[in-house]
Amino acid sequence: MKRRIILDLAVSLDGFIEGKNGDIDWCIMDSEMGFIHFLNQIDTILYGRKSYDLWGQFTPEIEHTDSEKEFWELVHSKEKYVFSRTQKGTDHKAIFINDHILEEVNKLKNKPGKDIWLYGGASLITTFINLGLVDEFRLSVHPVVLGEGKPLFVDIKKRLHLKMAHARTFSSGVVQLIYHFDGNE
Repeated sequence: MKRRIILDLAVSLDGFIEGKNGDIDWCIMDSEMGFIHFLNQIDTILYGRKSYDLWGQFTPEIEHTDSEKEFWELVHSKEKYVFSRTQKGTDHKAIFINDHILEEVNKLKNKPGKDIWLYGGASLITTFINLGLVDEFRLSVHPVVLGEGKPLFVDIKKRLHLKMAHARTFSSGVVQLIYHFDGNE
């Protein structure tokens, strides 16, 4: 079976994935939401270069909780691919992809392994959606209205018909919506 690409991210009620200054302090890290379970079903993470620069090597501080440390340890155990127009080659922690995104990603999907997490950022998400590469949307809608920031969906070129797979509500007020994309127009 082909590996699936899963877009998993937090989104505000008004559709932003970051506040106006790139802030994500409104994101609730709720152990109920099963991050560890999710990380165990993937073995590869896809980043845009800016997201990778910010989070690709993130190290939790002493004051972070044990579960946050466990989360980051698991994140850093995955194979990482970074999509960048400028940065070439590989460093010892990631492989850089500069062009032929559709072919490269389809090669990845056809390799044996677990599912693949499309981490972001926004322009990479747009590119993947427009190429029809996102198989599952896992959106954790947070109970906050940001008013402005970076929207989740920008420059989407065609209508996407999604199939609801699952919806869960957490005591934190977060609602997780899981949709499958089956490639129809």
